[in-house]
Amino acid sequence: MRTVTKDNITDVFMGYVSKDTDPRTREIIGSLVQHLHDFARETKLTHEEWRAGIAFLEGCAAIETEDRHEFVLASDVLGMSSLIDMINSSEDATSSSVLGPFHVSGAPPLAYGGDMKRHYGGPMLLAEGVIKDTAGNPIAGAQIDIWQTAPNGLYASQDQEQDTYSFHGLMTVGEDGKYAFTTVKPVEYTVPSDGPVGDILRACGRHPWRPSHLHYIVTAPGFQPLVTEIFPDDDPYLDQDTVFGVRNDLVMTYVEKPASEFPEGMEVSGKVTENFLQVTFDVTLAPKA
Repeated sequence: MRTVTKDNITDVFMGYVSKDTDPRTREIIGSLVQHLHDFARETKLTHEEWRAGIAFLEGCAAIETEDRHEFVLASDVLGMSSLIDMINSSEDATSSSVLGPFHVSGAPPLAYGGDMKRHYGGPMLLAEGVIKDTAGNPIAGAQIDIWQTAPNGLYASQDQEQDTYSFHGLMTVGEDGKYAFTTVKPVEYTVPSDGPVGDILRACGRHPWRPSHLHYIVTAPGFQPLVTEIFPDDDPYLDQDTVFGVRNDLVMTYVEKPASEFPEGMEVSGKVTENFLQVTFDVTLAPKA
């Protein structure tokens, strides 16, 4: 096509796409290009601004590593990750929330009642609940992948002082669907702001803070996998999460209890001498379509 113009270039692009292209691929690529072209026309994008966008992508690629996922972080702070979560969430199941850039695969097994706090200081948190289906029945054999920051606000992959799987555990529930573990109370923290994503936050006058939370990935045969988080209702950043991850049904109350009420059957039972926090969070999985 020799007569390409700013008004017909989108149609010309689609004309170049083979008719043998997978229909879903054609739909997604076509819509993406349509929105990109409309964005450039609407904003009258300059060469300098286009180059700044390319530089942002190059900057993300330059610092992307196995432990630093800048593209995921960009998706998070732009609200894209949470939007995808909400589009694909089931109304009958627990809400999904952002995976974040710090999940580490291959977490070690964590037995029912196991402890992730170990030698770290800070308030002890007992988290427990039931993995169940939308009818309320427990899901035997479901797996729950758990991770969080250390008390310094850093994930293991960010902190050379921590073990690779510090504050990571993989639990398989029994016939009753119950899970329980102890850990340190999570703290609020800032997402990395020393890269291109930080530049975007500063350009928009935004802070990099996230409310404290526990991360879960819950899976079971025959059910849709769930990536989600648990937030305490007294966190100062609950209503201004920089990655838009908070949902109403994911906000829980951490109840303070005396050491004398700590339950038996936990790894640290008999060793708790100070008040502890307790939270109950049941997880509902939706069946696979």
